Amino acid sequence: MSSARTLATAARVLRQLRHDPRSIALMLLVPCAMLFLLRYVFDKSPGTFDTIGASLLGVFPLITMFLVTSIATLRERTSGTLERLLALPLGKGDLIAGYALAFGLLAVVQSALATGLALRFLGLDVVGSPWLLLLVALLDALLGTALGLFVSAFAASEFQAVQFMPAVIFPQLLLCGLFTPRDRMAPALEAVSNVLPMSYAVDGMNQVLRHPDVTGDFVRDVLVVAGCALLVLALGAATLRRRTA
Repeated sequence: MSSARTLATAARVLRQLRHDPRSIALMLLVPCAMLFLLRYVFDKSPGTFDTIGASLLGVFPLITMFLVTSIATLRERTSGTLERLLALPLGKGDLIAGYALAFGLLAVVQSALATGLALRFLGLDVVGSPWLLLLVALLDALLGTALGLFVSAFAASEFQAVQFMPAVIFPQLLLCGLFTPRDRMAPALEAVSNVLPMSYAVDGMNQVLRHPDVTGDFVRDVLVVAGCALLVLALGAATLRRRTA
């Protein structure tokens, strides 16, 4: 891998996204809009918003980054751009790292906007540091980016890329502990939830919600989410194809 080629790839992706306002709106504004809507759904029970809002502060960025990244990467392959790039002295690792860096920078902006909105304007009450909340939200967005890059290798069209969402995202959403504590699930489902990264993303948010200091469980959750993101990025580089079959 070359840092120069990685930075050049990231700069090219950001230039392309600058001319795609719909994708930028999806990444930056939709999570904020969903949090705003959720706040007033629970207008009469702010305690419920505190409990659910912190978790969804990590879930929403993961979902939006997954969608945008998978579709954008697939568009590069179906248009032939990816094949032309890989004909240059550009390795798969450089390409994946460049995409991850570009979308990661957008994830920083997205996470900062959503966290700032929730804390300053929607009254989300957390016991821990807001910076820890931002850290988990950012890692969740990066995980969504990594998952999007990975699944794009297995889709033949943008429609198929969207179809991967029920298979990759929805099971994690149901089993992450958002709707019911994971230890109250059937033993088999609890065992499955223990290996899904979104479970640790939600647990990390809940640690910040309930504890004023950094706990051992929080450190574990952050390391698991970050490790899963790196692992999926490596798998994405290994499975990246030049063109759609």
